[in-house]
Amino acid sequence: MQQETLYIKNMVCPRCKSVVQTVMQKLGLQVVDIELGEVKVLVEKSTDLENLNQQLKNEGFELIFDREKQIVAQIKTYLLEYLEKIEFLHVKLSDYLATKTDLNYIYLSKIFSANENITIEKFFILLKIEKVKELLTYKELSLSEISYQLAYSSVQALSRQFKTITGLTVSEFKEQANNSRKSLDKLY
Repeated sequence: MQQETLYIKNMVCPRCKSVVQTVMQKLGLQVVDIELGEVKVLVEKSTDLENLNQQLKNEGFELIFDREKQIVAQIKTYLLEYLEKIEFLHVKLSDYLATKTDLNYIYLSKIFSANENITIEKFFILLKIEKVKELLTYKELSLSEISYQLAYSSVQALSRQFKTITGLTVSEFKEQANNSRKSLDKLY
């Protein structure tokens, strides 16, 4: 047996890790480590990756075989991670991604844009706005607290960006009954 890293599309939360691990175990694969977007497993040469991929697809995930698409998936995972830690990090997004991937940011940016038809920065803004929507929906934090938590320079900057992306003011969003949020794996 040898250890192999498998890259998996659409892993965006801790529950996703649990589902993927369950699929792997049902197929008799020994999981060594699991993180968002990637799983280290012990495999034999005869491991049927197509069957594994089909089982993952049944759960809304998919193996990623193409190296560029693996890098894009890693970038998305690191963007989610950065977003969760943003108020405590004192490093630019570009530096964070370059450090985490051990790749030049310009290279990362080109690969991401070519594969996703959107820049890393614009994609990150979409992630931030979805996080703002989530936090507004919970009604636990004030807009000022949300602004601080997501490292906006001011409440006005958050409000301006929110209106630009959603077409709604924060107040209009709060008044909506369904609060139209997007699943993070369906963002773009």
